[in-house]
Amino acid sequence: MFQDVSKSIETCAAFYGDDAQAMKQYLIEGQQRAISLPNRGPIKFDGNGAIHGDILEAYSTYGFYIFENILNETELKDLADDLESLRENFPTEMGATTDASGRPALGVDNKAMTLQWAKPLSDPLGGTAIANGRHQVKLFEPQPGVDAPQATPFYLAGSLQFSLACLRTYGHPGLLKMAEAINGKDFTPFHEGLFIKYAGLGAAVSWHQDGDTHWDNPDAGQDSHGFNFMGQVYGSTAVNGVWVVPGSHKQGRLDIVKMVADAGSERLPDAVPIICNPGDVVINNRQLLHGSFANTGFETRVTVNFGFHRRSSVLNVLGAGIHADAATFDEEFITQRSRVIGMAIAARQQRFPDEVPYEYAPDADERDPLIWRDDMQASLKDYNLMDLSI
Repeated sequence: MFQDVSKSIETCAAFYGDDAQAMKQYLIEGQQRAISLPNRGPIKFDGNGAIHGDILEAYSTYGFYIFENILNETELKDLADDLESLRENFPTEMGATTDASGRPALGVDNKAMTLQWAKPLSDPLGGTAIANGRHQVKLFEPQPGVDAPQATPFYLAGSLQFSLACLRTYGHPGLLKMAEAINGKDFTPFHEGLFIKYAGLGAAVSWHQDGDTHWDNPDAGQDSHGFNFMGQVYGSTAVNGVWVVPGSHKQGRLDIVKMVADAGSERLPDAVPIICNPGDVVINNRQLLHGSFANTGFETRVTVNFGFHRRSSVLNVLGAGIHADAATFDEEFITQRSRVIGMAIAARQQRFPDEVPYEYAPDADERDPLIWRDDMQASLKDYNLMDLSI
């Protein structure tokens, strides 16, 4: 069962004026198509303890897969509690240096990118040169209410330094096993963050593909730009969630301007929304065409986002310079950035001692197992200056 968002669909559609009925039908039909796809279920393994082939086949076919109920109630509560603590420490407004209690605001003394803001219901990236121009078109920007703030939090980068619960989720053994299945035992990190889509305020993210570096590489394939896990704390709907075009991760770099022109609107006909309950985690190929509309509905979405790469995709490669300054990722750089994986595994083992922890192959030669201490998290400050952005 999924949450009933019929009221949000009605409200969302009403913002679209003459296209209201078309938008309503698009949301309803997309929701139905999404639920009917055979790419969701509990995580399962084969007789050798590897990710079951059915899951890998579905992921390869559609470019995304939904692991249902993979985050238990304890983990979800930890995440929700951490998110509330983070929210209370957000700056009072964009550019402020203190929170509502007068404390130094989250990220105020960081060098790396942290909290990003956007005008309510806007599409801040669409049709701009930001992120190497990957957001080729601007989506419809509904008019927010007169009482809406000038800007709202939109994205928090480098989330593992701020949330111990997010760090523990990053070390989830089943999800890391999936990372191994797609990217090999020596997989590397990519980037981590929180997508924030407040009810009635959340900004749009225009249609785009995430990859930048390997499109013209003759040896590249559908997994060359890695993937993201998207953990759902409150669920994901047709109104507040990410929409994707299934199978588009196999089609190379797409001309999104032409696709929208051919469709006659931003409502791409083959797209479906990612429908999730709280506790579900999506694996989403970064080459998959995806985006999200402004959240004019009544449900907030917060996505715990973290991704991984094949080592061969980043080793000695010049980064794209999107999530961090462009750098060439040599072995030492990758090793340093990958230390967060071992830290996450150790932090998770302390919280969930009855769970069998994942064994990360590049750390196998370490003499002493890492034992988590809470003061270790401070060492992650600005760790995302070394994000492996490709």
